[in-house]
Amino acid sequence: MAWNEPGNNNGNNGRDNDPWGNNNRGNKGGRDQGPPDLDEVFNKLSQKLGGKFGGKGGKGMPTGGGGALGFGVVAVIAIAIWAFSGFYTIGEAERGVVLRLGKYDRMVDPGLNWRPRFIDEVTAVNVQAIRSLRSSGLMLTKDENVVEVAMDVQYRVAEPYEYLFRVTNADDSLRQATDSALRAVIGDSLMDSILTSGRLSIRQSTQMTLEETVASYDMGIEVVAVNFEDARPPEEVKAAFDDATASREDAQRFKREAEAYQNDILPKAKGRAERLLKEAQGYSERVTNGALGEVAQFEKLLPEYQASPEVTRSRLYLDTMEKVYSNTSKVLIDSESSGNLLYLPIDKLTGGQNDKNRSMQETSTYDQIELEPQSNNQSNDSTSRSTSRQGRY
Repeated sequence: MAWNEPGNNNGNNGRDNDPWGNNNRGNKGGRDQGPPDLDEVFNKLSQKLGGKFGGKGGKGMPTGGGGALGFGVVAVIAIAIWAFSGFYTIGEAERGVVLRLGKYDRMVDPGLNWRPRFIDEVTAVNVQAIRSLRSSGLMLTKDENVVEVAMDVQYRVAEPYEYLFRVTNADDSLRQATDSALRAVIGDSLMDSILTSGRLSIRQSTQMTLEETVASYDMGIEVVAVNFEDARPPEEVKAAFDDATASREDAQRFKREAEAYQNDILPKAKGRAERLLKEAQGYSERVTNGALGEVAQFEKLLPEYQASPEVTRSRLYLDTMEKVYSNTSKVLIDSESSGNLLYLPIDKLTGGQNDKNRSMQETSTYDQIELEPQSNNQSNDSTSRSTSRQGRY
């Protein structure tokens, strides 16, 4: 039975039929202790608000106007709270994606912004933070070997809307794309290249493939860097691969030592060869110039010899013997000469004479020959001197 429907038996306005079973028996003053009447609650609230905001009224004043005013005040307060709760802040490194009733509306820049609460929903996305994910696993190489590879990818959000709504989970999609790109690149590479010198090319190829995949799916992600962390064979064959790696390192070390030895020897050999070449060129020029000089001297001496052959021949003989005996320490004495022999320190005198002769040998004797026209007297004197000198020798 309804709460305010009158009863039909005992004249207590139906309170004996209270649905909660709370009759007025045993209650002090005969008041009902059940749940309060909703109309009564709203009337009391309206009276209180009307008394506070509607001024003093008589007891006979109807309460309808005060209740309407109270509801208006409550509505104004609720609207004010709703308006102030719509203010929000986007950080400097963030961008806000606004959804209006679940549909994309606009992008919001950093700073203080406002949205109508319960109508717009804003999701802040950090577009400057560098994020990282790691991909690793056992992969098959081109030469049918198994290698364990680990790679780290660093990325950031470039387009917040695409990052949130183009794919279901952009981070997980990027992880799967990284794993796929890495397996594709490793599958086209040889085992030795992966473990030794091919790391740079593998990293570059993986980054290019990953960027193409991200662009094709419109993930809103920018790949910043791809780092090739580790590549090693499985534990079961690691010892054999370590031996192979050590042998390759020894080969590289021996090669570098040979190159160092080559770089040390070749410059010295080239310098020695260049020196010998210069000496040979100098010797050739010296001999050639000497021969040319002797030819010039001979051409100069030939007319003189043709004019007076006897005198020229004697002169040549004397000059030749002077050169020969100037380098010896023997002293020749004319046995036909008479007189006492005076002893002199001939060895010391000849030492000084030898020094003088050496300085004179630097210039050719033939250059000092000046022949004059032959006369009878001079011819006789020369013949006698030549005879005497020849006897002495």
